[in-house]
Amino acid sequence: MLDPQARALLDLMAERQVPPTHTLTPAQARAFYRERRFFTQPDPPALEQLRELALPGPAGTLPARLYRPRPAAVVLPLLVYFHGGGWTIGDLDTHDVLCRQLALAAGCAVLAVDYRLGPEHRFPAAFEDCVAATRWARAHARELGVDPLRTAAGGDSAGGNLAAAVSIAERDAGTPPAFQLLIYPATDQRQGAPSHAANGQGYLLTADSARYYRGHYLPDPAQWTDWRASPLLAPDLSRLPPALVLTAGYDPLRDEGRQYADALSAAGSRAQYVCFERQIHGFITMSRVIDEALAAVDLCGAALHRALAA
Repeated sequence: MLDPQARALLDLMAERQVPPTHTLTPAQARAFYRERRFFTQPDPPALEQLRELALPGPAGTLPARLYRPRPAAVVLPLLVYFHGGGWTIGDLDTHDVLCRQLALAAGCAVLAVDYRLGPEHRFPAAFEDCVAATRWARAHARELGVDPLRTAAGGDSAGGNLAAAVSIAERDAGTPPAFQLLIYPATDQRQGAPSHAANGQGYLLTADSARYYRGHYLPDPAQWTDWRASPLLAPDLSRLPPALVLTAGYDPLRDEGRQYADALSAAGSRAQYVCFERQIHGFITMSRVIDEALAAVDLCGAALHRALAA
């Protein structure tokens, strides 16, 4: 059964004739996503410190935001966080509340990264930015007041895809993160898992919108099987950091997340898998209108706290 609060949100969107994302230009979709967040997201909780940063990226400066729930003198673990939005929409502000919530729930610092978006910057631009930001954070741990050995990679949707790919790249470089937080991640750009058909219409993220996002980031089908775009297809998933993979039951990406958790486990990497069976894609940022979002944040925070404990 679909969560009644999620059902009410979908009904309200239909009543107000909210346009599907795939009918909008990227500029329109970005503006709409920023505006829509005020309806579904709660007021931002207060933190001890928030800093706007500019990181060196492979093609220029990357805006970033550091969240700290405790004073600067306290060395904290760190979550490097990549926002969702299909590699096409989303920014620091659309995920500001979630990053604050995770920082408070986990007792860790969070570094949110505003990576380049398609179609202006196509694959592998976002991946390269996220790798660069992760390495910068580790190299500048003292400046950030964080422990470079207790650094996690995380993200939701497209951001979960990027966090998984970054974890593979960093393992191969000999500097894997300590943990992966993968919230309804896209893991296979072929989009052939059964949940794409079962949940492809009527549950916010549609099959048309999923193809729209993929087309802006990965216009060439030959790129879909590159592990940097489809972590599920990586030739080696062993020796990766422990992962929490969280999915939603009415999400087209549900089965990709489960398949990735299973593949990690089969390769000997530790993975926990939790599906919020009654939920839709994107729900974790919607705690103003969906109560189960808070349960998901608490679950993620507890997993981070355990994994990054000194």
